[in-house]
Amino acid sequence: MERKIAAGASELPSDREGRSRRWWRRLLQQRHLQTMALLGVAWMFIFNYIPMYGIIIAFKEYNIVDSIANSPWVGLDHFREFLQDDELGGVIRNTLGISFIKLLIGFPLPIVFALFLNELRSVRFKKTVQTISYLPHFLSWVILGGILATWLADVGIINNILMALGLISEPISYLAEPKYFWGIVITSDIWKELGWSAIIYLAAMASVSPEQYEAATMDGAGRFQKMFYVTLPNIRPTIAILFILAVSGVLNSNFDQILVLRNSLNESASNVIDIYVYQTGIQQGRFSYSTAVGLLKSVIALVLLLVANGVTKKLNNTSLF
Repeated sequence: MERKIAAGASELPSDREGRSRRWWRRLLQQRHLQTMALLGVAWMFIFNYIPMYGIIIAFKEYNIVDSIANSPWVGLDHFREFLQDDELGGVIRNTLGISFIKLLIGFPLPIVFALFLNELRSVRFKKTVQTISYLPHFLSWVILGGILATWLADVGIINNILMALGLISEPISYLAEPKYFWGIVITSDIWKELGWSAIIYLAAMASVSPEQYEAATMDGAGRFQKMFYVTLPNIRPTIAILFILAVSGVLNSNFDQILVLRNSLNESASNVIDIYVYQTGIQQGRFSYSTAVGLLKSVIALVLLLVANGVTKKLNNTSLF
């Protein structure tokens, strides 16, 4: 027994040297790919990690004249001020309202769309539908916002159609009415991202073994039964991962979209956290206060991510980490 232990101990250094040589040889063979990866790591470090030092201004009274180091320390004063702000209730209501409805409606729709798209047998028709559904994603919200403003105007196509069908008797200024704003934001976001969001589900469906479909066919399963008992169980891990990410981003209300569609008339329904941070930080120059609000939002997002990850891991045995 002692001889075996001694022999094993004497072989360990050579084993390490062999693994080290193989690792360096593999690294040399992949030097081009590793160089590309290092450039990405360097970019992330420079633009994502180094600027994190600026988070400290959330605890200081910073202005553009003094440096961060020379700015006076105020501790948690900015956080307390935000939590006591009279606008907090409306901001939280708008943010959570828009985000939760998007999550409730906008999350399952790409799954349903991908399931039905996957069942199409005509390749040409399938590609046509994919192209049409993907196209809005590649247009910025500046362009789509202008299109929506034109469609939803008093003399826009939406009012013309509704009046021609007799559904309304006079034009409605949709973007001037706060009660319509949430619906416009949620509907337009789904329209823009439906096809693009379905891509990852289609990729997951492509990896499902054809043998499972053949076995289901032999058992007498129809198309809908195959979707529910073969396709959906196979893409469940993908759905779980994307759901975790969606929950962690529930405080994000798509700043670009809302900034383009909002105006002074619908402000009561369009004032979300991102707009609030933009107004206080950029327009009013309160950099420390807006940083504190953004930091608080990030902390809550992290908590939501951890909770969603833990729940999904217990229920579905799938998690990000």
